[in-house]
Amino acid sequence: MPNLLDIRRRIKSVKNTQQITKAMKMVSAAKLKRAQDRVVTARPFANKMMEVLGGLADRTDEDFHHPLLDARGDERYLLVLVTADKGLCGAFNTNLIKAAQAFIVANPDKQIEILAVGRKGRDFFRRRGSMLVGEYVGLTGKGRVDFSEALEVAGDVIKRFTDDSGIDKAFIIYNEFKSVLQQRVITEQLLPVARGASSEAPEVAASAQAVNRVDYIYEQPPQEIFSRLLPRLVETQIFRALLESIASEQGARMTAMDSASKNARELIDSLTLNMNRVRQAAITNEIIEVVSGAAAQ
Repeated sequence: MPNLLDIRRRIKSVKNTQQITKAMKMVSAAKLKRAQDRVVTARPFANKMMEVLGGLADRTDEDFHHPLLDARGDERYLLVLVTADKGLCGAFNTNLIKAAQAFIVANPDKQIEILAVGRKGRDFFRRRGSMLVGEYVGLTGKGRVDFSEALEVAGDVIKRFTDDSGIDKAFIIYNEFKSVLQQRVITEQLLPVARGASSEAPEVAASAQAVNRVDYIYEQPPQEIFSRLLPRLVETQIFRALLESIASEQGARMTAMDSASKNARELIDSLTLNMNRVRQAAITNEIIEVVSGAAAQ
């Protein structure tokens, strides 16, 4: 049975841990507000850009070709996995890694190369000897990401897809921010850009396309327009994925630290009750010893 000194030391240790978890929750709450505002601002632009460019690509002539638009083979995939640089955020990283593993299992006959964005995903697949072709660490760890950093990742993905490396398709896995308590793992195809792509539900998109299918007049040749806009579409998708991931990470960490603080409080109450019982038992034994000694005299 532990003595009073051991219990008091443990209570003090748990209280110190509770102070840390409360502070981390407050920091995550402050970062979450900024990250959520950036996500809400970026979503309409990203969705509309995907819808417009997908519709434009679907209306082009069949003889029109572009490296980011033309379908290729189906043998080599590039998987961009966006995880966090830090832990202590519940099942945030675990769900992403499981989604990446499920993607690999679902494509057993494909050669899959992984481009890791975030330390947790990189470390996991590096320990298991997976095909890591690149890594970007430190983008999400500071709680915000700049568009220039997304440009670097997008440029790497486009370069690997358009050069002679033989990549047929590029996918991205990230957590979409729904609320503080809910994040949804998303697997999207980045390249080649799908013709007629839309961010809406399939039936809604098909109905809108049937009603609003119009022809466009190009002031510049389509080749010049798509050469400028298709890379911008990939950059916007990756930037949005990074923003969504940061907001989801802060929401998951805030929830995890809140649960940790509640568990610490329950543990402190339990230890305090146990300490009082031990102290009461010690006092009772001392009284019995005094009474027994007086009776013996």
